[in-house]
Amino acid sequence: MMKYWEMFKEENEAVKERHELALERIGQFKTEETVAEPYRSYFRKAAEFIMLAEKVYGMQERGELEALSLDEAKKLNIKLYEDVLPGNYEESFCNPAFAVAALGRDFGQYLAFLLTEIRGMIVYAYESRLTDMTILEEVLIEVYNLFESEEPELKEVKEVLYYFVSDYCDVMLTYRVRETLDPSLDFAKSIIMDSDLTDLRYLYRFGEYISDSELKIAAFLNSLPEETVRKMADTYTEGIRKGFVASGRSYKSKKTVQIRYHIGFERMIRMAVENFRKLGLEPVISRAAVGTVNRAAARTNGYHGTPANRQYDYDHRYDNAIYMDKAFKERKLSVLKVAYEECRTLAKAYAGPAVLETFGEEGFTPENKKEAFALSEKQEKLLLSYSNESMQIADAYVPGMETSFTIIAFPLPEIGDNFEKIFEETIRINTLDYELYRDIQQCIIDALDQADHVMVYGMGENRTKLKVALRRLKNPAKETNFENCVADVNIPVGEVFTSPVLSGTEGTLFVGSVYIGDFQFKDLYMEFKDGRVADYGCANFEDEKEGRALVKQIIMKNHDSLPMGEFAIGTNTTAYEVAQRYQILDKFPILIAEKTGPHFAVGDTCYSWMEDCPMFNPDGKEIVAKENEISVRRNEDPCAAYFSCHTDITIPYSELDRIEAVHEDGTKTAIIAGGRFVLPGTEKLNEPLDSLNN
Repeated sequence: MMKYWEMFKEENEAVKERHELALERIGQFKTEETVAEPYRSYFRKAAEFIMLAEKVYGMQERGELEALSLDEAKKLNIKLYEDVLPGNYEESFCNPAFAVAALGRDFGQYLAFLLTEIRGMIVYAYESRLTDMTILEEVLIEVYNLFESEEPELKEVKEVLYYFVSDYCDVMLTYRVRETLDPSLDFAKSIIMDSDLTDLRYLYRFGEYISDSELKIAAFLNSLPEETVRKMADTYTEGIRKGFVASGRSYKSKKTVQIRYHIGFERMIRMAVENFRKLGLEPVISRAAVGTVNRAAARTNGYHGTPANRQYDYDHRYDNAIYMDKAFKERKLSVLKVAYEECRTLAKAYAGPAVLETFGEEGFTPENKKEAFALSEKQEKLLLSYSNESMQIADAYVPGMETSFTIIAFPLPEIGDNFEKIFEETIRINTLDYELYRDIQQCIIDALDQADHVMVYGMGENRTKLKVALRRLKNPAKETNFENCVADVNIPVGEVFTSPVLSGTEGTLFVGSVYIGDFQFKDLYMEFKDGRVADYGCANFEDEKEGRALVKQIIMKNHDSLPMGEFAIGTNTTAYEVAQRYQILDKFPILIAEKTGPHFAVGDTCYSWMEDCPMFNPDGKEIVAKENEISVRRNEDPCAAYFSCHTDITIPYSELDRIEAVHEDGTKTAIIAGGRFVLPGTEKLNEPLDSLNN
């Protein structure tokens, strides 16, 4: 079988002369003095890193990386990432604050961006992508030339960096589209399937930063019985199949599925690959994107490890401020469309993503640095416009109505001393009896379907008081507002959810502590008026403005306002009991946390781009509440109908007083009271809660 890097042999040969010339020129930086200080130190540092990446590239080509001992592989990994590791980052030119202090306000930000892009060469070296390495080397030389003899105008540097991104967008974005759809690009898959997974040296062959967490989780999975890991993999892969079945569609015409996961779970992922192949689906396993053109704010859109430094990632979250203008937006959309057209056959065969999330990491409180790039209001609007329009392009080639997904989560060792017990409990949570929950949840749905609206009240210091308006059913015998979520795609089991009517939905949502992505929000609040966010904030910073800015970035995704796209009642009291017993509720990912109380999502509904696909509950009733007053515009103006985001916020049972279904005549049916399920037929859900008091 052809090695992954052999696939690039012809392309690498074509760029060989350019590469040799660039490398020769960069090699001269360490002795030349044509660039004055402080810039000379910066360029020599960049050149030093490039030479290290080139060394790795050569080792990969000669097959030497596989031969490294565990200690040698670990030392090389640290060497590659040491510049941005905590402790070193404070004096790294990648750090905008240090770069500005050392190189000046004018150039510091831009040169920090350039070095951050150059660090992408780690990935390109491991994957033998010489074209990408050469492009970065050439742009460094171009900027270096500007600084020779005299200090350039800032606009000259900005222009070089702008056109570096714009000119090579067709290379970077086109490859990104392909690598998320093409199973023949099997760099990671070959490591997973062909390595001796008991020899942890394999972890270092991915080229990602490998922390103690990846080493520990891989060793732990190796210690588990075969049947345990098989159970994990089976639950994970069955989600895709069940998703198609639940929506009444067949996956038989599909040929690929994308696996996204955290490095260290390879033993389980290998079994998942085998399972998917039995279903006729060949896995695509692509890396989480690197490079500013493709990189997402949360770098989890592929396989990934523990971030080398979350502050480093945070500092560069808005590097696209350098080039985001209308011309670039239009160019990127044009390239995206061409890229999908070139991959049309692959796109048609795509069944959807299978995602493995992790949890347990320490909370991250970012430092907002004035030296880091920030988007202007105009750029924010351009970015949101791009997001919506790019979704339309993607949906044209990979229609949401023709795909499914699955998502599951497991803990990492950082969760604490009880890691192994928590891992065992998580397996139990992920495999709960879905039939039991299906029947209990149907009782809740039957009560909610008779309501005009729902009232949700917080307990104690939680000041939540929310009215959620519901759609009036035309034919209650055949229709329902709520989906009965029984762990087909969204694992574990345990929620009923709907798309609220925006008009009449109003009040305050408050949560004392909640994790959203990498961020732990404290005293998070949102005010709703006619179903739209009218105000928001959190207590993460002394400065209220910083708290608002964090909420806007992470939850609002830089929108000024968002609608309530989902209202749900979580029923997984087993997960809640485990969380309370081990004091890890604030560590649960939203995937599990949303099942441990009522939750609300801001942004699109759960059915965005799939509103016209018939969906039915296990009882045969059709789910009709799939759109709201905004998404109903989708056929006229998709850009006005969608926001390209959906962020869940959960109120835990411990902060919840009651949930009431309120009928048109004002009478009420209690679903939860005093933090306990009181609706007839739901009593069994209280058993895990009762065990907390025993």
